[in-house]
Amino acid sequence: MNRPQSPTGAPEDAGRKDLEMERLVRRPLQAGVLVSMALVLAGVFLFGALHPSRLTSSESLPALVESGAKFPHTLGDVASAASHFSAEGIMVAGLLVLIATPVLRVALSVVGFALQRDWVYVGLTVLVLLVLLGSFLVGKAG
Repeated sequence: MNRPQSPTGAPEDAGRKDLEMERLVRRPLQAGVLVSMALVLAGVFLFGALHPSRLTSSESLPALVESGAKFPHTLGDVASAASHFSAEGIMVAGLLVLIATPVLRVALSVVGFALQRDWVYVGLTVLVLLVLLGSFLVGKAG
């Protein structure tokens, strides 16, 4: 029995699976970018509201960007700072969401390829995910 084909000659099932995969990956990516942007902007506005003099003082800028600046550096520090409405903590949380978003996309791609039973792409995508996660561990250690 012949399968219905799209105008390009590909089976319609393949097109539908591609669309499902694209939706599985696209929506979390969009949500992650929007949440990240909202957090960073909220942190910037909160920073301006709490420390208006830092926005206009040329002496304040070096204190914000030097190596001893008080920005949270661990996940626990970020969670604690953000829960206490620290502007720096909220901005860093937004940046972490932005960093985590493409990693989530790769993880969801593994799931999508597994549902399609495309084991070659599952293997390749797992390898990419391991490289990403390994780079975080190397960055933390170094």
